[in-house]
Amino acid sequence: MTERRARLGLRHRLAGPSAHDPVEVTRDLVVLHATDAATVFLSAAARLHAPVIKDIEHALYADRTLIRMLGMRRTMFIAPVEDAPVVQAACTDAIAVVQRKLLLKHLAEAGHDYGDPWLRDVERGTLDALHARGTATAAQLSADEPRLKTQLAIDPDKSYGQTPAITSRVLNLLSMQGLIVRGRPRGSWLSTQYEWAPADTWVPGGLHRHDAATARAALARLWLARFGPGTAADLKWWAGWTGAQVTAALAALDVEEVALDGSEIGYVLADDVAPVASPEPWVALLPALDPTIMGWVGRDWYLGPHAPALFDRSGNPGPTVWVDGRVVGGWSQHPDGRVVHRLLEEVPARTQKRIATAAAELADWLGDVRVKPKFRTPLEKELSAS
Repeated sequence: MTERRARLGLRHRLAGPSAHDPVEVTRDLVVLHATDAATVFLSAAARLHAPVIKDIEHALYADRTLIRMLGMRRTMFIAPVEDAPVVQAACTDAIAVVQRKLLLKHLAEAGHDYGDPWLRDVERGTLDALHARGTATAAQLSADEPRLKTQLAIDPDKSYGQTPAITSRVLNLLSMQGLIVRGRPRGSWLSTQYEWAPADTWVPGGLHRHDAATARAALARLWLARFGPGTAADLKWWAGWTGAQVTAALAALDVEEVALDGSEIGYVLADDVAPVASPEPWVALLPALDPTIMGWVGRDWYLGPHAPALFDRSGNPGPTVWVDGRVVGGWSQHPDGRVVHRLLEEVPARTQKRIATAAAELADWLGDVRVKPKFRTPLEKELSAS
């Protein structure tokens, strides 16, 4: 357990030297969670030597060395552009197949039994409109391709029923197929409204470069290098694969089995079996959905008994306080800008002071910005109102 916590601290850039580049941070975590726009920036800031919002934005939208895409577990991530084709083939292509069938089902249920040829023609029309504009918002594309305004009927017999247009569903489907990408947001770095761009103008060579089996092995290697040792169950959950896919991916790699606490068997890359030196003591305030807390499905070795306070009912983690590879509490930003925290277990007085200093530094960095996690957890909600 001590070895795993040391690896976590060092390889996730929470202990030892800080990173100087947001791309470096992302590579060290394989991907950054991007379901909540703020997570991207707060996760990077927690690991950068001198975090600056514009540097992260520059990597995303000017250099285009990072890309926002749907990937593992049908979740939104930021990935290094060189690894995006691996994620595409290992995870996203299969998700696109499922989501296409679901959209066709919902269209039929709403009385639009047009079938797949109609949907593909709408996609072509949308792509043509996007190429003509270069970049475009969803509203602009639905004006150019009116069939995007076709409405669905979600739960029509319920009081909460909705009749949304298929605009976002089609754009997401095109994105899942690796044909378009999300560009710069319409607003601040907290915005979730993005412009769209053709993928071939954003990613040189496009996103389709690997077969699925090869890509799954490559993604498993990336995960083991950053999160190993981990169990087959950890990799299955993190990647959103079947058990057979995990078995095949591990079989394609040169891995070693290692004994974890209890009777569990974990895996590391064969060239990564040497122990690592324990880092100097460290503390960190990580945001909701941070990649570190979301790296494994078996979390007892770093989370302990704190899940009820720090996770919502759907399994989404809120902001957490870390000490030397363990979660010891949670934090939130108060409406007045203060970053407030609560420890869920005892830590030495000197560690408490370091946590308080980290909270004050984070509040200074956020300045006038107010961050509210997309998924509220019990402790975070309580602290934000205290």
